[in-house]
Amino acid sequence: MSIYRLYPETKDYIWGGNKLRDYGKVSDKDKIAESWELSFHKDGPTKIADGRTLKEVLTKEELGTNLSAFEDFPTLIKLIDAKENLSVQVHPDDEYALKNEGQYGKTEMWYIVDNDEGAGIYLGFKEDTDKDTFMKAVEDGTVLDLLNFFPVKKGEWYFIKSGTVHAIGKGVTVCEIQQNSNLTYRVYDYKRKGADGKERPLHVEKAIKVINFKKLEKRFTDIEMNGRTLIGASKYFSAYSCVVNGEKTFDVGKGSFLSVTCIEGEGKVGKIELTGDMKVIMAEVRKYYIGIDLGGTFIKGGIVNDLGEVIVMDKTPTESEKGGEKVMDNIASLVSSLLEKSGISGSDTEGIGMGVPGMIDSKNGVVVFSNNLQWHHLHIAEGLTARTGLSVSIANDANVAALGEAMYGAGSDVDDSILLTLGTGVGGGIIVGNQLVEGNKSAGAELGHMVIAHGGEQCTCGRKGCLEAYASATALIRDTKRAMENHKDSKMWEIGSTDKVTGKTAFDYMNDDKYAKEVVDNYIEMLGCGIANIANIFRPHTIMLGGGVCAQGDNLIKPLQKVVDREIFAGNLGPKCPIAIAKLGNEAGVLGAAALLMNKK
Repeated sequence: MSIYRLYPETKDYIWGGNKLRDYGKVSDKDKIAESWELSFHKDGPTKIADGRTLKEVLTKEELGTNLSAFEDFPTLIKLIDAKENLSVQVHPDDEYALKNEGQYGKTEMWYIVDNDEGAGIYLGFKEDTDKDTFMKAVEDGTVLDLLNFFPVKKGEWYFIKSGTVHAIGKGVTVCEIQQNSNLTYRVYDYKRKGADGKERPLHVEKAIKVINFKKLEKRFTDIEMNGRTLIGASKYFSAYSCVVNGEKTFDVGKGSFLSVTCIEGEGKVGKIELTGDMKVIMAEVRKYYIGIDLGGTFIKGGIVNDLGEVIVMDKTPTESEKGGEKVMDNIASLVSSLLEKSGISGSDTEGIGMGVPGMIDSKNGVVVFSNNLQWHHLHIAEGLTARTGLSVSIANDANVAALGEAMYGAGSDVDDSILLTLGTGVGGGIIVGNQLVEGNKSAGAELGHMVIAHGGEQCTCGRKGCLEAYASATALIRDTKRAMENHKDSKMWEIGSTDKVTGKTAFDYMNDDKYAKEVVDNYIEMLGCGIANIANIFRPHTIMLGGGVCAQGDNLIKPLQKVVDREIFAGNLGPKCPIAIAKLGNEAGVLGAAALLMNKK
C-alpha cells in the first residue's frame, strides 16, 4: 500500500473566511472558503508533491476492488470555513441528477471542526411541509423559519441525505465528506450578489422536484466499531471519527483506499498505522450487506461490511405459526429497523442474504420444504423483494453458518473447510475453494444424515443409524438418560432426575462415574466415525464444530482428534484434518448470510 500526502485545491467563494490557514492550508487567494482535501473532481483535483493529480497517480489496486462498481472515484472530502451563511440548498439524488443533469447527485456529512459561540446549521424541516408552503416561504424570504436550527459544538457530526434542505451557518468550520459531485440547487441566498454584481441564481423549480418535505427524524449515525466511530455511511463513502492517543492500527483490506484527515492535534500516518495524539476523520469506500438468520423462534439480522464487521444487529420474533406471509412481513420490518439504526439506505446495500432451515432452492429463492417452519414451496426471495425493493439470496441455514465461519471465523485462513453443527440435530456445510457446495438444487450437504451404523438408532429423517442419531445433543441426552436408568448406582443421579439431564451432564461426571465416561466415550467414537468419513471424502483443511456441546473444549476436541487421526484413510501418510471449534457463535448465521452476496459468482 502506497501513502500519499495530498495538496488540496482551494476555493475563494464569497461567504468564506481565512480560518483554514490556521490548519496549514496555503493559497494565493484572498480567502479560503473551501479546501478540497481529496478530490478527483474536474472542478478541483487534488495533487501530490510532484504536481501530478491524484487521479493520474493511483492504480486500481491502490484504490481497491470496491471502486470497480463506480464509473469515477466516488468520494470527495473538503474543509469548509463559513465566515458568512452559506445558501440554503438541496442536492438531488442520483436518479434525478443523471436524468436531468447528466451527472450524479449528492449525499454528504459534516463533522464540526470548530465553531463560534452560538453558531449553527440549518438541517431539514421542523414539521412535515408541502410545496405550496415552501414556495410561499421562498417568496417571503422566510425559508429559515421552516427549518431546524441546530447550534453546533466542535466534535459533532451530521449526515445529510440527498433531498434534505440544509445550510451551514456563519462561524462554522466543517470537514465535509461527500459523494463526488458539485451539483447544488440553491433555494435562498440572502439576496447576495456575486462578483458580477448580480444576485446569485436560484434553482427553486428544480429544487422542489427533489426536496424531501417530511419532518427530519434522524440527523446522525453513531456506531462504535473497532477503535473508531462510524459517523456516516453510504455506498459512496464510509466516514469515521477516531481519537488516537499513542498508536492505532487498522485493516483496510483490498476493498478500499483509506483517507485520513487530521482535524486536531498532530501525529504520523504509517501503513495503516496511526501514532500520536490527535483526532482524525477517516474515509473509505465499503460495501454493505444485510444478513438475515431465520430461526424457528427468532429472526436475527445485521448489517455487515465487506471486512466482515457487523455494523448493527437486532432480532424479532419469527411468528411462524401465523404463516409465511407474516414471517416475510416480520423480516421486512427487521430490515427496515436495521437500516434506520445504521443510517444506511437500502439502495446503499448490496441486498439481503438469508439462511433458512430446510431444503432450499437457492437459485430460485424458494423454500422447498422446512419442517421447522411448516413451509412447502414458499417463494420467499420474491416475497421479500416485493416488500423491501432489494435483491434477496437464500441458502440452507447450516450452509450459511459454514460460509460465515469459512470467511470470518475458524476457517478464515484456509480454502477448504466443513462445519458440523451439533444441536437438536446435526447440520452441515461444505466449503471448497472458498465456495459453498450445495449440490443439485441446493439439496445436498446433509452431512448429519449419512449412516454410520446400519440399522441403528432411529433418525428423525426416517432412516436408521444416521450421524444425527448419535452425535446430536439430542442423542447425547438420550444416551445419558439410558445410562442413568440402567445403572441406579450412577453418580449422575445426583442431579435429581432424568428430566434434568442436559448435553453436559455426562461430561460433568465423566471423571467420577464410569457410566458417564462410557456415554462420553461412545459419543466421541460415533462423532469421530462421522468426521473421519467426511474427511475421507473431502479431505478439507479443517473441520469446524459448532453447538452447545463444543463448550466442553479440550474434553471433546482432544479425544475426538485422536479418533479421527486413527480412522482417517492412510493415517499419518496423508494430510491431517484438524478439528476446530467454531468461533462466531450467534453471529455465524448473520455473517454467513451476508457472505452469500459477497460470494455470488
